[in-house]
Amino acid sequence: MTMMDKSRQQGFTLLEIMVVLVIIGVLAALIAPRFVERADEAKVQATKVQMSNIAQALKLYRLQHGHYPSSAEGLNVLVQKDAQGKQYLDALPKDAWGRPFVYLQPGVHGDFDLLSYGADGAPGGTGPDADIGNW
Repeated sequence: MTMMDKSRQQGFTLLEIMVVLVIIGVLAALIAPRFVERADEAKVQATKVQMSNIAQALKLYRLQHGHYPSSAEGLNVLVQKDAQGKQYLDALPKDAWGRPFVYLQPGVHGDFDLLSYGADGAPGGTGPDADIGNW
């Protein structure tokens, strides 16, 4: 083997490396948005589950007290022991983005409304920024 043959057999050419990088870039561009969508969908579902748990605690509160807590009392009454020593939730959950839920009683859509403002934390929005309600 000559010196010329040895140098041609070592490593990859710049062109080969560039082709591989382009292929990786294209695959990442196609796959990455799907992972982001799945993460957003998972956060919305987790928020809905938390809202369902709070709604169940509110219904139990109503059964035992004859009314839902007022908007002024808020959801904090669910984590405090009442006169009978009953506590409805161990801790007040937050939405999947770490923000507290909005509670309205009477609600616009029912006896009470639970609301998360979504990823952006502001009213309205679309996609993952859309508001999530219990109605």
